[in-house]
Amino acid sequence: MSDLPPKPRARPERVSLLRYVRLFRQDILSAQPAKLYRAWMAEFRTPFFHSYMINQPDLVKTVLVERPDDFPKSDRVREGLEPLLGNSVFVTNGEVWKRQRRIIDPAFEGGRLREVFPAMWDATQAAVARLSARAGAEPVEIEAETSHAAADVIFRTLFSIPIEHEVAAAVFDEFRAYQRTQPLVNLAAFLPIPRWLPRPHRRSTRRSAEVIRGLIARLTEERQAQIATGTAPDDLATKIMTTRDPQTGERFDSAEMVDQVAIFFLAGHETSASALAWALYLLARYPEAQERIAAEATEALNPEKEDFSAISRLNFTRDVFREALRLYPPVPMMVRQATKQERFRDRVVRKASQIVISPWHLHRQPRLWDNPDGFDPDRWKTANGKRCQREAFIPFSAGARVCTGAGFAMIEGVLLLAMLVRTFRISPVEGREPVPVAHLTVRARDGIWLRLEPRQVSESLR
Repeated sequence: MSDLPPKPRARPERVSLLRYVRLFRQDILSAQPAKLYRAWMAEFRTPFFHSYMINQPDLVKTVLVERPDDFPKSDRVREGLEPLLGNSVFVTNGEVWKRQRRIIDPAFEGGRLREVFPAMWDATQAAVARLSARAGAEPVEIEAETSHAAADVIFRTLFSIPIEHEVAAAVFDEFRAYQRTQPLVNLAAFLPIPRWLPRPHRRSTRRSAEVIRGLIARLTEERQAQIATGTAPDDLATKIMTTRDPQTGERFDSAEMVDQVAIFFLAGHETSASALAWALYLLARYPEAQERIAAEATEALNPEKEDFSAISRLNFTRDVFREALRLYPPVPMMVRQATKQERFRDRVVRKASQIVISPWHLHRQPRLWDNPDGFDPDRWKTANGKRCQREAFIPFSAGARVCTGAGFAMIEGVLLLAMLVRTFRISPVEGREPVPVAHLTVRARDGIWLRLEPRQVSESLR
């Protein structure tokens, strides 16, 4: 086993368009050449589309932070995710997106995170209990477990129901079927067919999306009824559904709320599950870091007492989670569109060209990062690490369109990671090194298999 954590093998420098399309459909990461890890900018031309990948920090800042209105989300991403996400905040642009954010953002302000922490704590305790029943000699596919835990957090904080609730369980089960059939970008969106024609999706993808949206609609209708009678719990769903746009006075209607809940589930469940699974794998691979977290978590956390302030004491745990987000950013690529002709690095970027920003490549750019492919959670305390964190670390995007749940994710991920490592000693399974691939998020081709052993058992045997 290499000393470096796994990353996909890059494709050959030159391949035919047909070969590229095939690779892209399998995994967008291994469809890219190795030179992109060092490039500040790269241009891609095909008979059907023209795009530019940018990895130069000041250009990324221009697109995401300084001039986001000039580089809206690409419709090509929207078309790929439309069956599930509809007209959600993840895919909209312009005034529609701004209105949606004005309604959503107050639910995720700092004070609200403290209010939802008890639900996160309960979901974490439930995850520990589930894994305690499975710990022992048999390996555990940890991605399935982190998906379960992250979905539980979402349902408890959003709708005040655990994952065991009938509707929550049905959404979770259906989403597991959906996530492996739907790529991040629908290739048909790149074909020169009229924009008004619907893009084809697999029948199974559309069916799963319809089932998920139907279940979410049931939850939102029930919540609307509770709000009307004054019996609704004070959770994220109630906050969002009762918040009026300060400019128009409007609230989300039922259809809009289904769209938003769909993206909360996708962003809050799928991305958190991906990051947590890779963090646990990295700790299994590097036991010294694992023991540092175990010691820190033992000192900071009391499993019998919920304590929001403990999160601020989990400094090394946070650095490990941040390092997992650097090496395996859940959303590996973001696609924007140029609304007018631009000039980047003395190249003319034509109007309507696709601008691809790749956290996967930016986070491993050797001209920026020390030991870019290595696992080094202590890097975040160095001068270079702090500089890169400011300029070249975008797991949640940046600027106006930064993920509204970024703070939520950092609390959830750190809490789950600390509590799981405090409870279990984790080790890799020989011969089953995971291979990263990009579906909706960065996952492992055949799952991430780990062994979990209760710490009190392993230590009593010494």
